[in-house]
Amino acid sequence: MAVNETLDEYSRVVVSVAERLTPKVASLRVPQQRSAQSRPAGRGTGESLGSGVVFTADGFLLTNAHVVGRSTGGTATFSDGATASFQVVGVDPLSDLAVLRATGATPEPAELGEADELRVGQLVVAVGNPLGLAGSVTAGVVSALGRSLPVGTHGLIEDVIQTDAALNPGNSGGALADAHARVVGINTAVAGVGLGLAVPVNATTRRIVSALMRDGRVRRAYLGVVVVPAPVAPGWRPKLGGRATGLRVASVVAGGPADKAGLRTGDLLLTAGGHEVASAQDLQRLMFAEAIGRPLPVTVMRNGALVDVIAEPAEQDATIR
Repeated sequence: MAVNETLDEYSRVVVSVAERLTPKVASLRVPQQRSAQSRPAGRGTGESLGSGVVFTADGFLLTNAHVVGRSTGGTATFSDGATASFQVVGVDPLSDLAVLRATGATPEPAELGEADELRVGQLVVAVGNPLGLAGSVTAGVVSALGRSLPVGTHGLIEDVIQTDAALNPGNSGGALADAHARVVGINTAVAGVGLGLAVPVNATTRRIVSALMRDGRVRRAYLGVVVVPAPVAPGWRPKLGGRATGLRVASVVAGGPADKAGLRTGDLLLTAGGHEVASAQDLQRLMFAEAIGRPLPVTVMRNGALVDVIAEPAEQDATIR
């Protein structure tokens, strides 16, 4: 009897993903400079371990910003034992993503998928190097979508994928893949037993990765609001073309662009820059370099009336590392 015939359908999917993706996920060793306060006597350097995913045929890898920290390079080891040194091309702490470039030969690239098409309960497979154990594979389901993950002091990664696929230190920067071995997320955090988080691979991620490859950094616009999805009052829905959701302003940063424009806590954002906004990602897509310092028309619902304001996004500080 063929091996595949002895496996159930679930196992066949996981085995297939593992076989296709494991060669494309590297174990990363990244030298780190320790501060004088944290290092043992006589030891000035340390090392962080993580994972990285080959995503281009010419040796670019995707990993987490917190894996590389302030380092400029390190070593990648693949499942066949091959090693290659790499240089850090760009780091974006606000999305916890970093792009590396290997100087030696690398495996064929993984295929990037689309996290916006994921559904809660869908099978996902995590491939990485937890606790230094290279080529480890775990499987689970998408537990939730649209989570937010704080980074640094003021940063927030939106639309994070929550999964119950087992993750441990060292999985960071590894692949979260769908049943077709397409990478839909980059594993970034272990939030608790049975709870892992991954940065989604979507249109916003692709813009970030492109900017890192081109410029080594990502310039972002900053409004200074914290928003959450909220329903539009039923009586207003016909007047707004049937739309049912906007973004409730949960807080406004004092002195920030939104505050100066007159936005208030409790406002329901409906449009920004002429685009409907119903999720944090809708607003995030507008907050890239081209929006910095330019007038941004915003329409909100306030006390049962539509209010138009003009905000001028400022450049967001992305130095947290």
